[in-house]
Amino acid sequence: MSTDEPPDQSPVDPPPPEPAPAAQPAIMVQPQPQPEPRPTPSAKPAREVIYRHTLVVRVTHWINLACITLLLMSGLQIFNAHPRLYWGQYGADQDKAFIEMMAMGSDMDHLKGVTTVAGHPFKTTGFLGASAGADNAIVPRGFPRWATLPSFQDLAVGRRWHFALAWLFVINGLVYLGFGLVNRHFSRDLAPTREQIRPSHILKDIWDHMRLKHPRGEEAKSYNVLQKLTYLIVIFILLPLMLLTGLTMSPGFDAVAPWLLDLFGGRQSARTLHFISANLIVLFVLVHVVEVFLAGVVNELGSMITGRYVVPPEIHS
Repeated sequence: MSTDEPPDQSPVDPPPPEPAPAAQPAIMVQPQPQPEPRPTPSAKPAREVIYRHTLVVRVTHWINLACITLLLMSGLQIFNAHPRLYWGQYGADQDKAFIEMMAMGSDMDHLKGVTTVAGHPFKTTGFLGASAGADNAIVPRGFPRWATLPSFQDLAVGRRWHFALAWLFVINGLVYLGFGLVNRHFSRDLAPTREQIRPSHILKDIWDHMRLKHPRGEEAKSYNVLQKLTYLIVIFILLPLMLLTGLTMSPGFDAVAPWLLDLFGGRQSARTLHFISANLIVLFVLVHVVEVFLAGVVNELGSMITGRYVVPPEIHS
């Protein structure tokens, strides 16, 4: 029998666990500042061109300009035949004139022009009452020779010019009026909106005009309220007044429409109203020309020749 002892069956202790590695301190990585992008130069706004004036409006506009200029010059020639204006049914040298242009002086070498308005005299030598003639000598004359058609004093020729141009002016005006009604030019382009006729809006437009501030961007694509009101007054009040008072001065037309004499208070009153309305139209033209130059003469004239208008871009501060 063997004496060998059986092997020890007692459990063996497991080896001790290895110690956990020590925790490493966290390293904070600071993000590097990114370079700011360089500002790119702002691109120029696109050039915007709109079709502003139709062919009919452009053609009638230039015909009107020629007619008004020549009608004024021939009308001043007619006025010089009797450079006085009256109010009422009659008008003769012994009646008291409302406006009078005359030359005063003892002889032709010492003439002085004097214009009297409502009893108040003004010295107007060289322009009204007495001005240079063909030989540069001062002569009695209502308006100067450079302002009349023809330049020399000739009532008959002045009347022929005036009546012929008046027919052309009326026909051209009827074409413009008919086109404006059919094409809705008046209702679309000239009729003020409800917002525009507010007193605050009108005062703002007046203030902008006084500061010579003209519309840009979207505002420049349409007429402002002052333009609309002015155009409507000229088209529908001043020009018809010019036509009717001119017809009232014609004895032949008075036989057809005698009510015109009653409407205007007599032929001499009609002559005075004709003269005043003509001067208001001249004032409108002068202001219109000044505004064209202030707003940009090349762009404004170009739009009335080609119909195309370059919209002034908005100015961003």
